[in-house]
Amino acid sequence: MQSTAHSANFYSALADVILLIHFGFVAFVLFGLLLTWLGYFLHWSFVRNFWFRLAHLLAIGVVAAEAIGGIVCPLTKWEAELRWKAGGSFEYGGSFMQHWVHKIMFFDLPESAFTLIYSVFFLCVALSFWLVRPNFPHQRKGQNLA
Repeated sequence: MQSTAHSANFYSALADVILLIHFGFVAFVLFGLLLTWLGYFLHWSFVRNFWFRLAHLLAIGVVAAEAIGGIVCPLTKWEAELRWKAGGSFEYGGSFMQHWVHKIMFFDLPESAFTLIYSVFFLCVALSFWLVRPNFPHQRKGQNLA
């Protein structure tokens, strides 16, 4: 009986880790755009880092592509499977972390609304890639195109 409880705790803890990774990913996507523009106006050099900007563009690009393709986010699926293995369901009351992070991250909107939001956000990030141009790896430091 104790083995089952340990197993449930293990799967629940793994689900919480996946949830935190997912939350970090969402925060990176959301705050990356804000930081880019704030950094542009405040002359923060890191917002022109090519690798930061490429990772940011690719992150929202994957999200938008998943939404357009009707693909459920793998992090959401993994978390749901782990919660199920822990003896609950995706809506399982779970831990403090699960409760509050879910309240912050997940909204009850139709899939089409999310697809539109993600697509528009991707276009904003792509536009910022052009308007607040990163320093490409082959450029010398301080040689901005915009």
